[in-house]
Amino acid sequence: MVTSAPVPPTMRAAFLDGPQRIEIRETLTPQPGPFEVLVRPTSVGLCGSDVHFWQHGRVGDLVVTEPLILGHEVAGVIAAVGQGVDPARIGERVAVDPQRPCRRCGYCLGGQYNLCRDVEFPSAPPVHGAFADYIAVPADFAFELPEGMSDDEAALLEPLSVGIAAVRKAGVVPGSRVLVTGAGPIGVLTAAAAAAFGATEVVVSDPLGSRRAVALAHGATAVLDPTVEPVPEEHFHALVDASGAPRAIDAGIRALRAGGTAVMVGMGSDRIELDLFRVQSRELRLEGLFRYVDTWPTAIALVSSGRVRVADLVTAAVGLDDLDAAMRRNGDADVMKIVVRV
Repeated sequence: MVTSAPVPPTMRAAFLDGPQRIEIRETLTPQPGPFEVLVRPTSVGLCGSDVHFWQHGRVGDLVVTEPLILGHEVAGVIAAVGQGVDPARIGERVAVDPQRPCRRCGYCLGGQYNLCRDVEFPSAPPVHGAFADYIAVPADFAFELPEGMSDDEAALLEPLSVGIAAVRKAGVVPGSRVLVTGAGPIGVLTAAAAAAFGATEVVVSDPLGSRRAVALAHGATAVLDPTVEPVPEEHFHALVDASGAPRAIDAGIRALRAGGTAVMVGMGSDRIELDLFRVQSRELRLEGLFRYVDTWPTAIALVSSGRVRVADLVTAAVGLDDLDAAMRRNGDADVMKIVVRV
């Protein structure tokens, strides 16, 4: 390991010890392996999956069985490099694609490394995440940041990457009409990405007026309250569901024109009823989305150029000691995005 300044042998980290139980304590500092860098996080976004692990101790079939460090929306500074990495990168400000694929399987070699069956993902048990003083990551998944981009903006490149991956999968092109259901951070950033990709109509549906207002400021051309306003049927080329709500998904599928594409992003019920006749008779495409592939260069370009704004989505910034309180606050109606400044 090569460093420009001594890296301490131990570090502070926030451990999830059980549902709604976080403790800050000392642990061994990770060491960067070959072709890895050691990143000192400066800003880490609080993701809905982090909150779900905190609340329930599990997300789907991922179960927390031993203390776990959460956090994967990472911006930071390279503090040390492993074998095979240019020492000149020490001190570089970076944003991190948190995936760690095997790089050998058919999925990886075919450019679908997000589907690698051996992929490791920080904050998904048993892999530790970034709510800590240091995290080791693949060097080529740590992307240098341009001058002028803040650490908080860089942390939000991860949820923006989800939006970019969603609109790519939905086939959004100039002139597309896009419906986004759910106006949390992912839904808002999906709307922003759709607008940046050339969609001329981007409608965002959410029952909360405060979130609809945020969507209008970030790419949506119109918003609607699904509790009182019907979604127009057979109108949109693409649906991106960022809510996971069965009613929203059903309404969204009815809103698709024949040949349209629905992309499922939101994590809600494991199973829902599906209008199979509509899917078949209108030749709709139903796509799942699992993370992202090669989205950071695009995300950096969109934010640094001003095409997508993310800084004003940060509702609050807290320290590591306030992580538990941030988890409790995350579901509040006035909260869009919380970042942890480690």
